[in-house]
Amino acid sequence: MRRKQIILLIALLISPFIRAQEKVSLGLEDAKAYAVQFNKNILNSSLAVQKSQEQLRETIAAGLPQMNATADYNNALGAEITFQLDPNGPPAKIPINPTSTFNLRATQLIFSANYIVGVQTSKLYEQLMQTSQLKTEQEIVSQVVSSYYTVLIADESLKILYNNVDNLQEIYEKTKPLVEFGVMEKIELDQLSVQVNTLLNTLKSAERQLEFSKNMLRYQLGVSSETELELTDSLDKIMEQVSQNAQSDFFDISENIDFQLKQAEGEIQKKQVYMQKANYLPTISGYYSYTYKILKPNFDMSPKNMMGLQMSVPIFSSGERRSKVRQANIDIETYNNEKKLLQDQLQLQYNQLVFNLKNAQENYENQSKNVEVSREVIRQYRQKFDQGIMSSLELTTADNNYLKAESDYLQATMQVLQAQNELDKIKGELISTSQQQ
Repeated sequence: MRRKQIILLIALLISPFIRAQEKVSLGLEDAKAYAVQFNKNILNSSLAVQKSQEQLRETIAAGLPQMNATADYNNALGAEITFQLDPNGPPAKIPINPTSTFNLRATQLIFSANYIVGVQTSKLYEQLMQTSQLKTEQEIVSQVVSSYYTVLIADESLKILYNNVDNLQEIYEKTKPLVEFGVMEKIELDQLSVQVNTLLNTLKSAERQLEFSKNMLRYQLGVSSETELELTDSLDKIMEQVSQNAQSDFFDISENIDFQLKQAEGEIQKKQVYMQKANYLPTISGYYSYTYKILKPNFDMSPKNMMGLQMSVPIFSSGERRSKVRQANIDIETYNNEKKLLQDQLQLQYNQLVFNLKNAQENYENQSKNVEVSREVIRQYRQKFDQGIMSSLELTTADNNYLKAESDYLQATMQVLQAQNELDKIKGELISTSQQQ
């Protein structure tokens, strides 16, 4: 028994460390699917859809048979009814006995135009919530894609800095004995030391930036901050996929999620016109009532069973219903203008995003050529410095130029990826059908 308790205690102590070592390996498409399944905002949007489904059931149930039971007990506390038929005779007294009844009442809505339109509107609202959920998914997936790119860029930048620091430190160590033997001046060594320290500070900042980017990705994926992330797609692979994407000048606006939401809102808006027109129509309902007298009064003529029909007919409202119908029609006209405005805005935005992507691709091509030249230049400069035909000041300047070229290249890469991400988002191509909940 004691041995089992010890094992249980050890398990409880090491369980936090086991959870902390959890590792998730994700490609870009895997990250999208993971976020759709576990992101908290998407889960909340899914709950909103479930709530709209229950609201639809609630609306439908209002037109189905309803049944209620009531029971009561009445006691007059000894009171009597006094009446006198003969003025010369004594008054007659009838005691009021306690009474108790049980009543069962069932009602059924037979016709109500407001009910019919209300059910139709609830169905449209459910569809609106489903479209809203899809919008939330696309927003989160777009953020995940952007963060995935940011982590890859930060990691690549860190690798470049690590490699550069190693090279400069190696040169620094080789320069030390040359200064000691008087082959080089100490100022050359000091210049290298300043450059190494500057790069070390930059390296620490880059490490923190990489961790921050990973934490942002963890948050968007819906995993804990202790989870280790491994991104299996490389930057080169993603850039190759982006370069292979053929861009079309045709923009199918019906695939845009904002336009789909606007269309869903319009369908609901149209139902509001029918709802106001339905106020002109009568409402018909039926009922059945069963009453059982548990304690009967002395005189009782009420029947046990009763059924009937009720009809409410609107006759005159001094123009109130007509004004509501006109207001609903005005709302439809306003919606049509807003829909057309959204179409124009989306088309303009799409054209701008295509323009941004083309500019980013051209800039990326230029920066790719520049960084190749810079890599060859810094390689030759380091060889010349080793041969003693170049000063440390010239090497430091060349190294700064090289790092700037690498930074500009990574920035250009990020611009291409972000432009493609925004273009996929407006076209509704971020999420495949298999990734949707």
